[in-house]
Amino acid sequence: MKRITQTLGVARSNVLERRNDARPRRRPQDRPGDVELAAAIRRLIDARPSYGYRRIAALLKRERRSDGLAPINTKRVYRLMRKHGLLLERHTGRRRPREHDGQVATIRSNCRWCSDALEFTCWNGEVVRVAFALDCHDREVISWIATTAGISGEMIRDMMVRCVEQRFGAIRAPHPVQWLSDNGSIFAAHRTVEIALALNLMPCFTPVQSPESNGMAEAFVKTFKRDYVRVSPIPHAAAALALVDSWMEDYNTVHPHSRLGYQSPREYILSQLVACPV
Repeated sequence: MKRITQTLGVARSNVLERRNDARPRRRPQDRPGDVELAAAIRRLIDARPSYGYRRIAALLKRERRSDGLAPINTKRVYRLMRKHGLLLERHTGRRRPREHDGQVATIRSNCRWCSDALEFTCWNGEVVRVAFALDCHDREVISWIATTAGISGEMIRDMMVRCVEQRFGAIRAPHPVQWLSDNGSIFAAHRTVEIALALNLMPCFTPVQSPESNGMAEAFVKTFKRDYVRVSPIPHAAAALALVDSWMEDYNTVHPHSRLGYQSPREYILSQLVACPV
C-alpha cells in the first residue's frame, strides 16, 4: 500500500479510509426553522411558479425586512427548493453564434427608452397585442397599450406623449431622449418620427435581423410572457385586457430584477432618489 501511494503521489490515509469506507459522509442538512421557511417558499412559488430561487429569495428578504426580521441566506433558499424539488429546469438552449457587442443599458434614467410590441393568444383563440416603452436604466415600464386590433402608429404616438408626461410632467422632454425600436412601420412612419422630434425624442432603429440591438425590450417580452401570461387564467381577450394593467404594475412594483440588485424598478428608482436627492 505504501509503495503504491508513493508512486501515485496520494495520501495513504486517504486511500485507507476509502477502502474501509470509513470517511464521514455528508448527510442532508437540517436547520431550525426550515419547515416554516419551506412553507413560505411554497406559498410564493404557488403564486409565482416561473420564479427561480434568486427571485424567491429576494421576495423573502423583502417580506422579512418589512416584518423586522433578519434576512435569509440565498443559498439556504436554494437548498430548500432543491430538497423539495421546486427549482426550475436549467436552460439548455444554444446561443446564437452572432455576438452583439453594443450596449443598450444606460448609466442613468431618461437617457434612452426602448419600445417594442408583442402578442399572445387567449384560450379561446383570441389574440391580444401589447406595445410598451421601457427605460433602459431603471427598467420601469413607463407606458403601455393593449388591444385586440392591430397596433397603429397613432397608438405609438399617444404612448410617446404619455411617456414624456409620466417622466417629466411636461409636454416636451427637457433634454433629448433616445427612443429605441425596431424598423416596424408603426415606429418608422414619418408622422411618428415627426411627433417624436416634437417631443424631443430621438428615434433610433435597430439593424435588420438584429434583435440583440434591442435586447432589453426583447428580455421584457420574455419575462412578460413567462411570469404573467403563461401562469394566469386568460379564457378570452376581455379577461386578458383586464389583467394587463395589473401585470405591468406588478412588474414595476414587485418583480425583482437581477440587474437592479433584485429590486423592483420602482424600488430602484426610490433608492436612487434617496441616495442622491439633488
